[in-house]
Amino acid sequence: MNGGIHGNRCLICSMLLFFIAILSGDAQGQEKIKIAYSSTDTLNQIWTIAQDAGFYKKNGLDVDLVYIGSTTVGIAAIMAQDIQVGNAAGSGVANANVRGADTVSVACTINVLAYELVVRDSIKNAEDLKGKSIGISRFGSVSDVAARELLKGLGLRPMEDVKILQVGGASERAAGFSRGVIAGFPSPPGNVHLIPGGLPHRILANMADLKKPYPLPFICAVTTKSYLAKNRSVVKRVVMALIEASHFFKTNKDATQKIVAKYLRGANKAYLDSSY
Repeated sequence: MNGGIHGNRCLICSMLLFFIAILSGDAQGQEKIKIAYSSTDTLNQIWTIAQDAGFYKKNGLDVDLVYIGSTTVGIAAIMAQDIQVGNAAGSGVANANVRGADTVSVACTINVLAYELVVRDSIKNAEDLKGKSIGISRFGSVSDVAARELLKGLGLRPMEDVKILQVGGASERAAGFSRGVIAGFPSPPGNVHLIPGGLPHRILANMADLKKPYPLPFICAVTTKSYLAKNRSVVKRVVMALIEASHFFKTNKDATQKIVAKYLRGANKAYLDSSY
């Protein structure tokens, strides 16, 4: 009898040790990595979807996901290795490389610059915009590139005919617009619905209306060549997680919109529906 009890205890202990070993091995198999995303608008949400829907974890990654609301600041963090992979546009990567950085884009989910110029309803044409200011996130960012191209498309000289101010991300630009700090801002499709109080506005220009399309590696996974050389498997797993997140985005509307609303302050139904 005692032998049977002792045997059962040994069996239970062995099973506990077995499961502890499995859990320990699983934890050790999760590669710790810090990833940054640069915008909370819908187009950039595959980074947060990959986190909340478990695709990073599925691909063996223990991700510390942080928000850095500017391509230029994000690339600086990548170069300093404060983060290992970040969300940036090709323009930011190219600018960094010109300055001697070893940054590289390993995958891009959008390869055109999808922006429109939102202005006050009283601004009917390019002439009405002269002498006023529009808001971007930071100089050198994608919103800066978009602002300058949209102004040029209207026949206006950036910083001469129209001032460009550093205001912040999508929500900050919408708030600055509603307070009258800026007369307009470049915006990805749908972001007009973030304007508090439904302030009257109009779309004065759209990148799609330019005489020549503006191809640009827009939303890309970026790292350094040195990190990629030493951690190719890790970077590959990040890309795989983003691919799965992109598929999730396209096939799970309700779940995607919940994640977008979680990360984007002020996201309302009109925004969620129009930007999906």
